[in-house]
Amino acid sequence: MSNSNASVDVKRAPVLGRPARELTQAERDELFRLEKKLVRKLGATIREYGLIQADDRIMVALSGGKDSYALLCLLERFRAKMPFGFDLIGVHLDQVQPGYDGEPLARWLADQGFTHQILQQDTYSVVTDKIEEGKTYCSLCSRLRRGILYRVARDLGCQSIALGHHRDDANETLLLNLFYSGQLKTMPVRLQSDDGANVVIRPMMGIAEADIRRYAQLMAFPILPCNLCGSQEGLKRVRVKQLIQALSDDNEKVPGNIAAALANVRPSHLHDLDVMKVWADRDASIRPWTAAKPAAGIQVDLG
Repeated sequence: MSNSNASVDVKRAPVLGRPARELTQAERDELFRLEKKLVRKLGATIREYGLIQADDRIMVALSGGKDSYALLCLLERFRAKMPFGFDLIGVHLDQVQPGYDGEPLARWLADQGFTHQILQQDTYSVVTDKIEEGKTYCSLCSRLRRGILYRVARDLGCQSIALGHHRDDANETLLLNLFYSGQLKTMPVRLQSDDGANVVIRPMMGIAEADIRRYAQLMAFPILPCNLCGSQEGLKRVRVKQLIQALSDDNEKVPGNIAAALANVRPSHLHDLDVMKVWADRDASIRPWTAAKPAAGIQVDLG
């Protein structure tokens, strides 16, 4: 395992705030408005779910894709507005994929002034050895990567690992689990690992992918292509994304409604007996039930 930043100083102040290309005045104005909107949404999620506390040390997992770049920048913007301090350290894992070139990411991190580590561990060989050719690599690849990131976070003394998943990722995951595994679940905003040693947070759950895509274009993030799962055709997630897009073409509120439903669950209207029992035994202060008032008009005696 290699380390591009062997001596990590998480107190180093990032010099952030400039896109990696020249912008027109109109683009600068757009970036200002868009970033303000995204930081507001990110901050609302952080506050509502209690994702960050004073003096936290947060490891931001950087894949080299638009979402993780955006997450690091927006967290830095949010940090600058807070009355308390917390530390950010970007961590990128080189998984030794063919044709991989992490230099653009490393150069961007250094130019922007972010504290970071770039690690190397060959998960590519493991994935291609274990998964039959033609099958999708995503599940095993993500499990291996997660295990490495968990260990690194503990080594760095980080309280949490921030991932760049957004609203549309959660929507797609909900439908994937519904259609293909018979489960009603999605990506949680905050998740504690099974052994209790790590906490994963997803501060961008209230942000639409389209906004992140435009933000990435304006900021000119140097995107690293994925030559493993990103190059495979016919992934179920792609098909679900296309389904949501088709529904959105008829009703633009569909993505927002799916996301809203994840925070508007009615346990009494589901069929899981364990959930029904927990709901029935809930504290009386949680969504207290109030008998409906008699309706006006004709009253019928059913006695």
